[in-house]
Amino acid sequence: MNIAENLKEINNKISDVKTQFNINRNVKLMAVSKFHTVEEIEIAINAGQNLFGENRVQEACEKFEILLQKYPQIELHIIGNLQTNKVKKAVQIASCIQSVDSIKLLDEIEKQCTKIDKVIKILFEIHTAEDSKSGFTSIDELTNAFELFVSGKYPHIKPCGFMTMAPFTEDKEQIKKSFSTLKNIATEFQTKYNQYDLSELSMGMSGDFEIAIQEGSTLVRVGTAIFGKRDYSK
Repeated sequence: MNIAENLKEINNKISDVKTQFNINRNVKLMAVSKFHTVEEIEIAINAGQNLFGENRVQEACEKFEILLQKYPQIELHIIGNLQTNKVKKAVQIASCIQSVDSIKLLDEIEKQCTKIDKVIKILFEIHTAEDSKSGFTSIDELTNAFELFVSGKYPHIKPCGFMTMAPFTEDKEQIKKSFSTLKNIATEFQTKYNQYDLSELSMGMSGDFEIAIQEGSTLVRVGTAIFGKRDYSK
């Protein structure tokens, strides 16, 4: 398996979708490196990949504390469900937390960022699929979160957009509906809270990123198609 060739192929597919559907927006490729080694990540970095995503904070710290020092151009996002007791380490190592799904989590992120005087980017994870266990499920709760930002409660957090997980299905219409739901929510909240740039839409993975791009994605999270199948025994 050639990670560099896989990266080139995915980037070419992204370009092809943009050309086919006359899409002018930038679409970033995130390499999801969960359960993959430092050596594999370094191959990707040397092939020009600079944006990475990790699901588990402990694993991310073990790998990226070293990598971020060695390769200062790279960026790490936390994309997995984040428990409050892991926030302290998460904000130290990541530039963005994509999986913000509650006001409680926002409170802890602000608390930990205040301690180290760091401003961190976040995306609001939205529940758009029945088989997903995380994400804001209520528009009212999401609105409450934004009102707390407006009130000035979170000076160390920068809201940048939204993220979702599509359903695990072969039904392309269900996948498309998940992505279009996120796009509609993003449009609604960008209009209502136009003092913030909420243009980042993180949606689409190895099996469905082409549909996601058609539906408005600005960032696709690809792991298996780059690194191959994960070794879950690690």
